[in-house]
Amino acid sequence: MRGFTPELLAPAGNLASAFAALDAGADAVYAGLGKFNARERGENFTLDEMLGVIEYAHSKSRKVYLTLNTLIKENELDAVAEQVAQLYGALPDAVLVQDIGVARMLREYFPELTLHASTQMGIHNQPGLELAAELGFKRVVLERQLTLPDIARLAEKSPVELEVFIHGALCCSLSGECLFSSWSGGYSGNRGKCKQPCRRRFFSREGNGFFFSTADLCTMEMIPELKRLGIASLKIEGRLKQADYVYNTVRAYRKVLDAEELNKKVLGEARALLADGCGRKWSDGFYSEESMRKLIQFKSLGASGIPCGRISDVGVNGFGFTATRRVHLGDRVRLQPSSGDEGPSMTITKMFVNDAAATVASAGDYCFIPCDKPVEYKALVYKIGQAAALPAVKNLPVPRKKIDIEVRVGAKEFYAVAVNTVPRFEFRCELDLQEAVNRALTAEQLTSELAWRSNPEYASGSISAEIGGDYFWPLSEIKKVRKQLWGEVEAALNAGSISWIDPGAVRLERFRASELSRPRLVPEPAVLETVAVTPHSAVPGNPKARRASSIFSYSKKIDEIILPDFCPPEKIGALKKMILRAVEEGFCRFRATALYHFKLLSEFDGLEIVTGDPLPVCNSLAAYELQELGACQVQAHVELEKAALEKLIEGSPLRVELYRFGRIPILSTRAQIPAEGEIKDARGNKYMVVKEKGTGLTRLYSAKVLSIPRLPGAADFYDLTNAHWGAKELSEFNFSTELV
Repeated sequence: MRGFTPELLAPAGNLASAFAALDAGADAVYAGLGKFNARERGENFTLDEMLGVIEYAHSKSRKVYLTLNTLIKENELDAVAEQVAQLYGALPDAVLVQDIGVARMLREYFPELTLHASTQMGIHNQPGLELAAELGFKRVVLERQLTLPDIARLAEKSPVELEVFIHGALCCSLSGECLFSSWSGGYSGNRGKCKQPCRRRFFSREGNGFFFSTADLCTMEMIPELKRLGIASLKIEGRLKQADYVYNTVRAYRKVLDAEELNKKVLGEARALLADGCGRKWSDGFYSEESMRKLIQFKSLGASGIPCGRISDVGVNGFGFTATRRVHLGDRVRLQPSSGDEGPSMTITKMFVNDAAATVASAGDYCFIPCDKPVEYKALVYKIGQAAALPAVKNLPVPRKKIDIEVRVGAKEFYAVAVNTVPRFEFRCELDLQEAVNRALTAEQLTSELAWRSNPEYASGSISAEIGGDYFWPLSEIKKVRKQLWGEVEAALNAGSISWIDPGAVRLERFRASELSRPRLVPEPAVLETVAVTPHSAVPGNPKARRASSIFSYSKKIDEIILPDFCPPEKIGALKKMILRAVEEGFCRFRATALYHFKLLSEFDGLEIVTGDPLPVCNSLAAYELQELGACQVQAHVELEKAALEKLIEGSPLRVELYRFGRIPILSTRAQIPAEGEIKDARGNKYMVVKEKGTGLTRLYSAKVLSIPRLPGAADFYDLTNAHWGAKELSEFNFSTELV
């Protein structure tokens, strides 16, 4: 296992988890603030905490990635920009993004920030990677439903760094496409508030079970192969988990990564560290076809944690149960209803064993725990975190103001200018550099050597370097120049001859000024309609409406061809041929339902490209980005409420289309689902499980048909592929309620 070692990336849902991860050996952590991240239900960080953690990590030569990986509504763009501006001076090492409008904002107004494409963007094939590179992303977190052969194929020619998940909980649905929680109650997984309805019990004609509850991922045996493929970063899931889980999981994978040989001894020691990790049954996830077939253990309650007993007594002040394993004061438990719905969680702060106050209960002891939360009789008690000796949470360092500089190096002169001081500080010194015989000085080496952290109030920030030739510059001489440069900067700051300017505030002001002057679309008065049909669909009521159909089943009567949202790497060649054939047959209007389609369609001239579900468009910046990629119309994200839709229509540079009628997939997966046809949940809600031939995916649809009113200025889309005009059970989804 010698040679290239990937980055080990750990979750940090709070300060304790961040320090636990870094102390356990993580190279980087990913973390979010209270809003606009995919784990808003977690504890997350305050602004000061995030600034302090970044400062601390950088002092240890570790990295912090900011999670900004949710979909953003039009009226939230300014708040997102403000949040980024507040952190901009601290220079987080990258920002994980789902919304392409946010990616555009960061690229244009905060260009020094490195962009990582979140797994929520659903990038899963070579055209997707190529487009990500063109959009300015340095790294892509791959779709979690790719096999190892898929990843190997992509790693050969990827134009960007690749990151994959190696451990933790798995979503049943394709990343970024799940609407299950949102449809079930308005809590969107795309907005960080998933209520995990996929973990519930469902009922079918053949029986009942947890049809969408996946096992957890554990990839220790795969680490050598991932290293061989050159995967840049190995990611542990778990920002909702406690510090003890993070600490032990990082230690386990650090042991595997650093081992000279992955033998039984190393694996045994690593697995021992994971043994108390309070997760579900381990699996290979989606990394093999065989594992996909076994990933759903539908007969088992899909709860995470270590089972510790079943509640036998419920009182006004707490609950009692007979422990089946050791339970300790300070452990964190969840009380899991048999339905699979999410139960209440709590940390044990007081407990009684056989009517006496105690700190520990052993297997067989009757344990009573005081609790003021609603408790279900016969609910299972799961340990989801345990009292453990962890490294202490450190005092956070005070964030320093960062001085950004631009550097030019020539054979005879070194020149630096501080770009965020007033007046701009300039520094020059003479050089006498020789041509390099072997290794020439690189910009990366120079910026690293020029870093400055010795002042308690100021430090170096962004350093950009331009080197005018292939020079040899001894390290000792660079250090002398660094000392002189920052010594003069420090003296000027102390003397008050220069003043520091917050670079984030400057860029926020530019963003706001630019947004106010953006051109807006003046809607045409005519109403445009598109109807998606199958060969057996009823003829749409409006004879002028366009007819759209899947590329897998279109006919000459079709005006628009819908492209598949998912196409694994080995099938891209076949899809390209299908598109070419359609173009040669005279079709010129295509519906892009995923970002990778824009790369495929860019090979052809004169095409009309419109977007559709599940490609999300929630804000005007996303519409601008898609316009530059070639779109002439965008479909608003189906989760948005009326007010958000109206704001999008008002701000978009392109005509906005509404998905007004039809059954949308609320979950799509490559996993083998142990049910087909009609199913229902414990509340009586009905769904349909459909196995799709064209994509090979299994889709979950609600029995209710989405139907929303027309809005002025918007085009209309009616989907008859899984619905008919006379449907009785209708739903407005989130249209009349605010999406949270």
